[in-house]
Amino acid sequence: MITERIRRMTPSKTIELEGTVVEMKASGIHVIGLNVGEPDFNTPENIIKACEKAIEEGKTKYTPVSGIMPLRKAICDKLKKDNDVNYTPKEIVVSTGAKQALHNALLTICSPGDEVIIPIPCWVSYVEMVKLADAIPVLVDTDENYQLDIAAIEKAITSRTKAVIINTPNNPTGAVYIENSLRALGELAVSHNFYVVSDEVYEKLVYDGHKHICIASLSEDIKAHSIIVNGFSKTYSMTGWRIGYSAAPSDIAKGIASLQGHTTSNSTTFVQWAALEALQGPSDTIDFMRQKFDERRIYLLERLNSIPGITCSKAVGAFYLMPDVSSYFGKSAGDKQIKDSFDFCSYMLEEAHLAIVPGAAFEAPKTVRISYSNSIENIKEGMDNMERALAKLK
Repeated sequence: MITERIRRMTPSKTIELEGTVVEMKASGIHVIGLNVGEPDFNTPENIIKACEKAIEEGKTKYTPVSGIMPLRKAICDKLKKDNDVNYTPKEIVVSTGAKQALHNALLTICSPGDEVIIPIPCWVSYVEMVKLADAIPVLVDTDENYQLDIAAIEKAITSRTKAVIINTPNNPTGAVYIENSLRALGELAVSHNFYVVSDEVYEKLVYDGHKHICIASLSEDIKAHSIIVNGFSKTYSMTGWRIGYSAAPSDIAKGIASLQGHTTSNSTTFVQWAALEALQGPSDTIDFMRQKFDERRIYLLERLNSIPGITCSKAVGAFYLMPDVSSYFGKSAGDKQIKDSFDFCSYMLEEAHLAIVPGAAFEAPKTVRISYSNSIENIKEGMDNMERALAKLK
């Protein structure tokens, strides 16, 4: 029999949905995917060539669990240059994706019965990662603009609080947390002695003049209570390469490395050399992708807010929007009734051949998540299909 640990885990709705979409496409159905959280651009050529070169040079053997030294040094340089925070290589652990880095961090700091506060809406895996660490997820609402509600977080703190997980820029809302709230959260972490686990994997995707702020940069005391997680998947369109990293106080980093040494050991060796090129090579592809995402964001916002019954706040980060579609709950077309966000997305998939994700999967039941990591042509077609399908609901 499977363990209680696995039985109480909820499968990833985003991964389940993508499996359905793949099956539909394989059967010849044209599906527009606005559900996937990955850039639609190819990995930059200089990164691909760096990987090929590493393989040709025989860089295919084990490395230290925490990663090759040139990459860890380059990550430290990046954190100083981009985020104004100082780390040393011994505080960096390179992992097989940012998801592993997050899981490593929670397993390292959490004991059974510890509590981890998670502002919602949140990425689907945070709650499950906390449960897999035998800790207790404590969900706390954000404010009406999806910014951190510091008063609500403070009210949720108990003697068992071990961490708060934040994600800025945010998946699924696209919010970018402001400095005042990050500083207030950091000060709470210091005074109550818990960690802030900050997922910053979308940090380069910020629009309208807004700025990403790394919470560890706000003071040395806050840094000592911070675990920063980042990766290469979103910024460099390297989702399938599976490489990320954590930056943490040396004792936490040592624990993370010890844990990883008994699971995956080092991340793929030649991918580490590709990641080094990503950090040290030209950044023009980052700027190009961000510009394209921004154009799509503006278009999608206009289209969504022009549809009767749909409202969507202006997100300024990542590549997601979360429109409120609850005005359609209770409506129906034929034998298809829309009771909740799951039904709404199921209807869109069947009727409009449009794949989007139920907001309920992110603890936001009135909404759906729409990703604009697809071409503007596909986004236009998807919105046209959505409008026609919604017009049939009565």
